[in-house]
Amino acid sequence: MTAASGKRLGRVLVQGGLITQEQLDSALAESNGRSLCATLVDQKVTDEVTFARAVADSMGLAFVDLGAIDIDANAATMISVDIARRHSVLPIRIQDDELVVAMADPANIFAIDDLRIVTGYDIKPVVAAESDLDSSIERIATMQTNVEDMVGNLESVSVDISDEDEGAGDEEAPVARILNHIVTEAIRQGAGDIYIEPGERDIRVRYRIDGVCQEIMRSPKKIHRQLISRLKIQCAMDIAERRIPQDGRFGVVLDGKSVDFRVAILPTVHGEMSVMRLLHKDAILMSLEDLGFLEQPMQRVMEAINRPYGALLVTGPTGSGKSTTLYAAINKTTKPTVNLITVEDPVEYRLEGLSQVQVHEKAGLTFASALRSILRQDPDVVMIGEIRDKETATIAIEAALTGHLVLSTLHTNDAPSALTRLTEMGVEPFLSASAINCVLAQRLARRLCRECREEYTPDEAALQRIGFPYTPGRPPRLYRAVGCKKCNNIGYKGRMGIHEVMSVTEEIERACVNHASGDEIARIAVAEGMLTLRDDGFSKVLSGLTSIEEVMRVVV
Repeated sequence: MTAASGKRLGRVLVQGGLITQEQLDSALAESNGRSLCATLVDQKVTDEVTFARAVADSMGLAFVDLGAIDIDANAATMISVDIARRHSVLPIRIQDDELVVAMADPANIFAIDDLRIVTGYDIKPVVAAESDLDSSIERIATMQTNVEDMVGNLESVSVDISDEDEGAGDEEAPVARILNHIVTEAIRQGAGDIYIEPGERDIRVRYRIDGVCQEIMRSPKKIHRQLISRLKIQCAMDIAERRIPQDGRFGVVLDGKSVDFRVAILPTVHGEMSVMRLLHKDAILMSLEDLGFLEQPMQRVMEAINRPYGALLVTGPTGSGKSTTLYAAINKTTKPTVNLITVEDPVEYRLEGLSQVQVHEKAGLTFASALRSILRQDPDVVMIGEIRDKETATIAIEAALTGHLVLSTLHTNDAPSALTRLTEMGVEPFLSASAINCVLAQRLARRLCRECREEYTPDEAALQRIGFPYTPGRPPRLYRAVGCKKCNNIGYKGRMGIHEVMSVTEEIERACVNHASGDEIARIAVAEGMLTLRDDGFSKVLSGLTSIEEVMRVVV
């Protein structure tokens, strides 16, 4: 930011009432080549976000939180890194034939003219915090440089690498370096999944961080075939087969942390896409107390685990943390005196001290056949990765009725629906009602960043619309996401469980035997004290752990 543009911006802020003329004069005198924003922040006159919002309001422009939006990689790379750094600007998207550009100083008409000439687009400025702009520019610059270097090296080696020779060379070959870069960045950023998705002209790489997808980079389409083949070699897949889906896994140790990758390759119209699920081995060391249970749901789960027989079912959609909860329950039951056997598809975490069986459908080792054999081993605890069909469900229920503690997962939206789902599978209601001790439904919600969360008083009409509990006329003080460097300007960092725990009581058992619907069973459970998913989520909102928006996103 030049001295002239600083003066122009300063006049705008004085006219808008954010600062006084004296404060402006003092800041300009002490700037020593720094930006007006940085000087005012150092003088504790304002903070960066307030400064940026005031600039936007004074000039009638929009303010953007760069950490909370998806930046269009094609737009961001329309200007050089040198121009972006010199003017502190970053194109974020193309909209209605205009290039939307985030700027720290929208009063800099010379920067806008430069951008118009370089890109050929009319420029629509929006305002962003200066440090957010700098970090976003550097992140894109680093990613762009790495990819350009690696692709350049790839082209200098050979663009037409044969399948047989691919990956057989040095570990630091260009394709290997690209894959290593994608994988290591995912681990360091705490991603749960990596998506490598081919398009018509390029490849898109996305990470799922705390349950939300974020685009990380785009790459030339020409490297796609070699990249996927390299991944297949890493997972011991058939690199010549491109017509059918394939599954595999590999492991990485980075910064002292061991991470397993579960890989699925799927053919699409533009080529094979890959999804890599990251399985952090330290996740299996989590205890139930670490998963965010409130006191009453925790007590109900512990009662079910401590019983010598019966079933504990964990329900929820894919990616809701069911496996992590099951392993946490296993940690509570694993003892030298207990014989614990699992049957999984796939075995996500390989553990010492228990016997784990991998399902192999093609060889005839299904959940049902494995369970029959397992029950001959006289286990005390049986963990079934998922109840998928009538045969598996029947054997699991019979095992729970004959002196075994059974832990398993089921795909339903809430806890009461688990009983009706088993009936739909063909299990007799009187059997499932007698066998099941407890059903736990769960979701994963993002935790508010403790460094930047903002306290506010919500609108009462909005609370009434969603059924949030409060005393009329006395709305509670809640927290919402803001964004800072600690959370990559997202406002959230880490995740926790939202739980609905239903103990199967005599009344619920009678209702199930009488073929009651899921809604009828839910009404009985709530009357007996069950906290619904929404109740549990709202309790965590009141505790300042998460936001209303996040609970509504994952529960509704």
